[in-house]
Amino acid sequence: MKRRVLARQGLFAAAAAMTLAAIPIAAHAQQAGRAITIVVPYTPGSGPDILARLIGEEVQARWSQPVVIDNKPGASGNIGTQMAARSAPDGNTILMTTSPFTNNASLFKTLPYDPVKSFDPIVLVASGTLALTVHPSVPAKTTQEFIAYAKQRSGELNYSSPGVGTPHHLAMELFKLQTKTDLKHIPYRGSAGATQDLAGGHISAGFQVVHVALPLVQAGQLRLLGVASMERVPAAADVPTLDSAGVKDFDVPIWYGVLAPAGTPADILARYNTTLNEILRSPQVVEKLAKQGLVTKGGTAASFGAFLKGERAKWEKVVTEAGIAKVE
Repeated sequence: MKRRVLARQGLFAAAAAMTLAAIPIAAHAQQAGRAITIVVPYTPGSGPDILARLIGEEVQARWSQPVVIDNKPGASGNIGTQMAARSAPDGNTILMTTSPFTNNASLFKTLPYDPVKSFDPIVLVASGTLALTVHPSVPAKTTQEFIAYAKQRSGELNYSSPGVGTPHHLAMELFKLQTKTDLKHIPYRGSAGATQDLAGGHISAGFQVVHVALPLVQAGQLRLLGVASMERVPAAADVPTLDSAGVKDFDVPIWYGVLAPAGTPADILARYNTTLNEILRSPQVVEKLAKQGLVTKGGTAASFGAFLKGERAKWEKVVTEAGIAKVE
């Protein structure tokens, strides 16, 4: 009898051990049975939205799990970002965002999220390149000629951007600080108006995304002086970097990345990072992003986290030194 009791106890212990060992597997299985929501704090058709849909399709195919894109635009991305920050940290909600994610911390008096503390980084997805462009009525053919021209007409020239705090706006403010020039900012509500008025001659200069500027350059409506990256852009290989033109260390990428609400389990973050890196290495994805003027990135979550901290510190300094008023 005693042997039977011990045998039963042994069976119960083994069953308990198997049950405990199965808990993480069951947790993953539960996650795998639910839809993944990718929150995009911008409108459909925007850069983050295009990337979220591309990545969403790839994740859905690899994990056999439905993926939903939830566009929550407004307040320079703050509305959707706040919603993502408050979501359950279970891996079923992630955020696809872009440069204002860190910039907004310097531009708003209060922010409904902390770009470092409210999220766990997953991966840097891609980056686009800005370029310094001028209307052909501006006689400058090079960056140094433009700097000299702007200094001769201090405060007279204007520049456009898609809005206060956008990468285009901050890039020009950084350019002004480094070159000691003075141009008047004309903010627009979106890229279309800012680009159209620059191409139409109502605006003298502005930073434009390279693949947006190139057709206008080819049509003779814009002149491209330099790219805001440390390396030349293949699509505009004959255009020098601003760094090589004398504006040292001028590197202002428009970046796109994926994050999860803070407290998401490490194994779930690792699973996302591995899968998204696989997706970003696939030739068809590299080609699709290249057509959008984007370069695939990838890498570790830790490197993305360090990048975010660096971006926040960099633009806090620019906003302070440029005297940009914070939004209420």
